[in-house]
Amino acid sequence: MFTQAERLISLRNLRPKKKEGFLKVISVFSFLGIMLGVAILIIVMSVMNGFKTDLTKKILGLNPHVVIQSNSFKIENDFEEILKKRYKDINVSRTYSGEGIVVNNDNAKGIIIKGVNAKNIENLNILNQNILSGDLKEFKKNTAFIGTELAYNLNLEVGDKINLMSSSFIATPFGGFPKQETLTISGIFSTGFYEFDQNFVFLNLSDALSIFDKEESDQNIEIYLPDPMKADSYKDEIQKLNQNYFIYSWTDLNKSFFSALKVERNVMFVILTLILIVAAFNIISGLTILIKNKTKEIAILKTLGLSNKSIKKSFFLTGFIIGFVATITGIVVGIIFSLNIEKIRIFLSKTFNFELFPSDVYFLEKLPSEINIYSIFIVFIFSLIISAISSYIPATSISKMKTFRALKYE
Repeated sequence: MFTQAERLISLRNLRPKKKEGFLKVISVFSFLGIMLGVAILIIVMSVMNGFKTDLTKKILGLNPHVVIQSNSFKIENDFEEILKKRYKDINVSRTYSGEGIVVNNDNAKGIIIKGVNAKNIENLNILNQNILSGDLKEFKKNTAFIGTELAYNLNLEVGDKINLMSSSFIATPFGGFPKQETLTISGIFSTGFYEFDQNFVFLNLSDALSIFDKEESDQNIEIYLPDPMKADSYKDEIQKLNQNYFIYSWTDLNKSFFSALKVERNVMFVILTLILIVAAFNIISGLTILIKNKTKEIAILKTLGLSNKSIKKSFFLTGFIIGFVATITGIVVGIIFSLNIEKIRIFLSKTFNFELFPSDVYFLEKLPSEINIYSIFIVFIFSLIISAISSYIPATSISKMKTFRALKYE
């Protein structure tokens, strides 16, 4: 593609003379600009990919994949049996959820109360895999499981008693009063999802129905699938079995969230590519100055029989090498940074005494990062295209140069 002469000229251009120190400065800034642009793009894309993956795992671990609500129609036991026979690889459980308040001494906190059938508690991964203290065997009537953040905020431990108030009211001669019950904490869990650990309380299903003054006909069915990504297809199939029930999946609940995350990721990519474009202008200006300074040499090369095309290719190669090497260096720096981003965050937080990634804001305990080969390939190709265009533009001016004038005035 490139002859030996073209490569030789290009390599000589990359080593400017002492009197051409300004060119060296421009070349260094071009290199650093593209390298930093590529590295920052990879870091940001890796963090965004990590956010999506971690949040998806958290959401799938904390929420059922498909929910069947009664929608004013009682969910018969026969329907549950039909589901189990038709889909033998799914976990089905009866639940009921509602809003309430937990009271302990002088402290009160709004929470979400979720009632779970004790027979299916071992199938609920959120509790089965995240228990810090207590035992699932103690998940009985008049007991509760709470998250670590809620336990910390209310200064609670396993064995302590709490008062739960629901949104249901009891009519009395003195007016309506919210239903409340006293329960014993039998377990504390930690999912790593700040909002969940702070706001959810798990009860035995019978206790949840009692505190909300509901009947068994008000129960919902929650389904956990072996492949959560197929939740929508399961939802459509189950809906055909009975049109009276309201059925939704985890993707329905989080569709706007993931759409916003995708838009943010794309916007960040577009904004950060401006760094590469700015660096590309440095290549254009550097090559333009280099060509002006090499007018005499270019004229001599033409008189020696080297074609305009070969000279253009040699100067194009000069700028492209800068972009190519900077891109590779940026990819290496970006990958190393992405792999150690949590360690870097901890170091900066301790050094400057500033919380860079508060878990109560971003829902996760540590800064996530996931290196995606496809994203790196996109950044690599995009950077090379910008480098190629910025190298080609000034190289085209060589064909307009007049050889005899260059030699006459030089």
